[in-house]
Amino acid sequence: MLSGPGLGLNSDGVIDELVSQIKTRFSELQEELSDPAVIGDRQHFAAASRAYRELEPAARLASEYRRAADDAEGARELLAEDGDDSELRAMLDSSRARMAELEDEIRLAMVERDPNDDKNVIVEIRPGAGGDEAALWAGDLYRMLTRYAERRGFQVEPLSIGEGTYTFAVKGAGAYSVFKFEGGTHRVQRVPETESQGRIHTSTATVAVLPEAEDVEVEIDPGDLQIDVYRSSGPGGQSVNTTDSAVRITHKPSGIVVSMQDEKSQLQNRERAMRVLRARLYERARAEQQAAVAASRAAQVGTGERAEKIRTYNFPERRVTDHRVGMRLHNLDAILIGELDELTAALQDDEKRRRLEEKASVA
Repeated sequence: MLSGPGLGLNSDGVIDELVSQIKTRFSELQEELSDPAVIGDRQHFAAASRAYRELEPAARLASEYRRAADDAEGARELLAEDGDDSELRAMLDSSRARMAELEDEIRLAMVERDPNDDKNVIVEIRPGAGGDEAALWAGDLYRMLTRYAERRGFQVEPLSIGEGTYTFAVKGAGAYSVFKFEGGTHRVQRVPETESQGRIHTSTATVAVLPEAEDVEVEIDPGDLQIDVYRSSGPGGQSVNTTDSAVRITHKPSGIVVSMQDEKSQLQNRERAMRVLRARLYERARAEQQAAVAASRAAQVGTGERAEKIRTYNFPERRVTDHRVGMRLHNLDAILIGELDELTAALQDDEKRRRLEEKASVA
């Protein structure tokens, strides 16, 4: 979560020392944020503010752990002095139980964060199996995810919309930490409007969630690019369709092709295409790096390997099942209008637990 000397998870499992480290570091950050020299240094202040926000949940848990430990110690001392007492015994037992719960919560809160969590994201939605119904489902997912982004206070920027495919950016601190769990195959089971016999059809759409890369993170040699311009097609008005404003960029070493035609300006379409290309190349490099470390941890978004469904939306039963954490919710209508918070929280907890288990296995 937060790097720095003395802030890693203790391999010997001594929670008291970890709590002390958290409290000390949190106090240091509070002092930094009230220091006029730090306030006057925009970069330093931003870094300290970010570190403070990241550590704040663990600091709250650490304070609660200290209170529970004090309660347990007080109950022990009184029991030693006055003999067995049912109320004191109950206080001691409840304090110990809460300490055990908090120990797990603190360790989870201190798990190192994904370095991409604070990045903006580029989301690509495409129809999968199911023909026209898959294209309609892709549109439903687009509306669900953009509404979710707006509910969470993020800014949505459409990049390319058309023919059942949707590419858009989600901007704001922590966008990737929220949307990365939406990458994969989303399966829907419902009766299409065109189905006269009332039969349930199964369709899919794939979602790729890519952390948006900065220029300094992905170096692209202009000589590796083939840039084609052509006349835009589809809706957009006369000025769009009668000029060579559409842009197709091919990255020859990787074979990645990105097309943009939504803007009237060729320059704007080229800029958007480069953003998507940069994000795809960044994700490819990230996936290759993860695969080299451990094949079991290969990236699951942006690589094309989406054969396994991550979530099923069952319309007849108004049920949504997330297959990664085995969660079943019977609030389909709410989820489709962007109320995904419960799913996101469960997936974030699962990610933290897996990271903690991986760290323990390495240790």
